Amino acid sequence: MGRTRVTLADVAAASGVSVTTASLVLTGRARELRISEAAERRVRSTALDLGYRRGTLVTGPRPGRSRTIGFVLDTIASTGLAGDVLSGALEAAHRRGFVLFVGETGGDPVEERALFAAMCDRRADGIVLAAADTRVVALPDGPHHVPADARVVALPDGPRHVPADTRVVALPDGPRHVPADTRTVALPDGPHHVPAVLLNATNASRPGLPSVMPDERQGGRSAARVLVEAGHRRGVHLIGVGPRGVPPGGVAAVERLVGIREVFEAAGVEIAGAHCCPKWTPEDGYDATRRLLSAHRPRALVCFDDRLAFGAYQALAEAGLSVPGDVSVLGFGDHPVASWMRPRLTTVALPRHELGARAVGVLVEMLERRPRGVRSSLVHRVPMPLREGGSVAPPQR
Repeated sequence: MGRTRVTLADVAAASGVSVTTASLVLTGRARELRISEAAERRVRSTALDLGYRRGTLVTGPRPGRSRTIGFVLDTIASTGLAGDVLSGALEAAHRRGFVLFVGETGGDPVEERALFAAMCDRRADGIVLAAADTRVVALPDGPHHVPADARVVALPDGPRHVPADTRVVALPDGPRHVPADTRTVALPDGPHHVPAVLLNATNASRPGLPSVMPDERQGGRSAARVLVEAGHRRGVHLIGVGPRGVPPGGVAAVERLVGIREVFEAAGVEIAGAHCCPKWTPEDGYDATRRLLSAHRPRALVCFDDRLAFGAYQALAEAGLSVPGDVSVLGFGDHPVASWMRPRLTTVALPRHELGARAVGVLVEMLERRPRGVRSSLVHRVPMPLREGGSVAPPQR
């Protein structure tokens, strides 16, 4: 029996709208003709659920490679940070003889599914799903595997590094620690039919899907060594994480904290305080540092994001404290703002260009190995390099 093709009338009936309305939505004219946002989302979601394709339904076996890769970002591709990742991916694809199809979703799961489906319809050989911020995603079998109140986070060496209020969530393939903002990402027909790689994301719900991640734990160790080698042993405060937890979605924060603690414990360094920030913005860094200065005189601040460090600089300056003469400051990310701070911030960089290149490389290796049944490693970690500025000095005696 052949596959019954889903028609536009089927989509309209299931969505509770007219065929004309469904057609206008699916041809991109909903906003122009003032169709409600709720109706538009309902039609698009129904079309995806039913498997509707506007004349591009692919049936039968795929007749060989297309030499194309779908690259889906959950942020705007034209931003500087995403642009660096995309630049690395484009270069790697070009070297391997592939063309990159790029799409951006703004984090909208309906748009995400539509992009995946469109790329598969156009015979993309594989897909890279890239996240702007390190996250955990849940791939099919659906959102019921990830409770809304789940907390932080999957670590390689067990729950002892997880904050005390973490809840253990029982998923079908064993207990996992899942962040509260975990999203379900539905790859068309599952990752076994279309090879896929996660970039800056790990998989919460099923094994076997490779991911490419910055080595946040190694980055934490590098940051801690800078302070240890400068002679810091006391008065070190953390800005961005707190004694009871990390911000929502704090996968990177937990990994960085583990690396920092490893080095500090070995060197006998005490963490004098930790100050959680709901978001990693300059305002949060400024407020946290002001609160800290009202009660303590720190010797060093480890800011878990360069934007936090930018705010910390302002609070220190207002208090009449100099960097690094009075207080040493470290950051993470190598955000563009770091190069404009004076003194220039010492920061552990996110290797964005290398992450994009590695993700494409892993996917191409999967495509080349697939006929021979060779499995790729599940997690590929990219080292985070240290960018030395002038914001760290030996502590005052």
